[in-house]
Amino acid sequence: MRADSPGHSAKYGSYRMMDLPTNTVVDIQLVQSNEVGGSYHMEKEGLSRSLALLESRGVNFDCIVTDRHPQMQKFLRERTITHYYNVWHMAKGISKKLDAISKLEDCEKLKKWMKSINNHTYWTAAGSTSGPERIAKWTAILNHVQDIHTHEDPLYPKCKHAIRKTTDKSKWLQAETTAYYKLDKLLTNKRTLKYVAKLSPHHQTSSLEAYHAVILRFAPKNVVFTFIGMLCRLYLAAMHYNENANRLQAETKEGEPLFRIYFPKARKGECIAKPQKTQPTFGYVADMMDLLFEKVFVNPTPYTDAMLAISVPEPLSALYEKLDKQNVIASYVSRFKRGGV
Repeated sequence: MRADSPGHSAKYGSYRMMDLPTNTVVDIQLVQSNEVGGSYHMEKEGLSRSLALLESRGVNFDCIVTDRHPQMQKFLRERTITHYYNVWHMAKGISKKLDAISKLEDCEKLKKWMKSINNHTYWTAAGSTSGPERIAKWTAILNHVQDIHTHEDPLYPKCKHAIRKTTDKSKWLQAETTAYYKLDKLLTNKRTLKYVAKLSPHHQTSSLEAYHAVILRFAPKNVVFTFIGMLCRLYLAAMHYNENANRLQAETKEGEPLFRIYFPKARKGECIAKPQKTQPTFGYVADMMDLLFEKVFVNPTPYTDAMLAISVPEPLSALYEKLDKQNVIASYVSRFKRGGV
């Protein structure tokens, strides 16, 4: 779900479902907060509406990948739908906690392991076929940081990497140290192991995050839109994304692939390279213009009826009593402009 404003005071929550193998947005649901009793409940309502629509169209779900929202976990568990967690959200949470721990006294060594543990999160998810196997590989990192590469769990008895002679013995942790105790507590607590067991082994929601960036071009968060206006902009963003999601990498005249250099905020000064895509196309605009001139203007009635059939919720202000404007103006008192004493 994407909220139209930060925090827990959002008016709109737009929920979209994406077919991850084809990188295609397949459904959009717009929920207003007063429809569900508050902005916290909009995400569950959006998922419920999307599932109902897709199931009515005969769509069968292999699995659903989301973040670790508690309401989503319970809802999908009750529906007996296979539910996986996005690895990026898990890795981000672990990295933030590790960064905080590494700033504590006697825990500075953990800074050297942060990138390795982040990579280990993705490797654990991608290289496992079951929840117990993911847990076995995940907990093996606690032996690895001690320079121990054989493990007691039969699902992952030893590390698969080549054993190399280390050139920096100071990076290894000792079992009785504060740094190791903090790391063990973070990586093996009950909640973390529960999340690790359900990490998505094949599909992630990074493409969905990219789609959220596209929405900002059509519906920026610093502008207020009506319900129909927001819905139309979300549809336009989905049409633009679906047409351009799978663009090829741009090349030079000599056929060399092009890349761009980025400095992500999360990398704290570390630059990364990303493939530079070809220029976007706007074929959906021409299709819409053809539709308008050839069908809508010729016979607008079906389209007008379809738009009027959309259920538009009452504005948020409808929940409150509307007072007389003159009385409200008369009650206005400035805290900074007072009369003489």
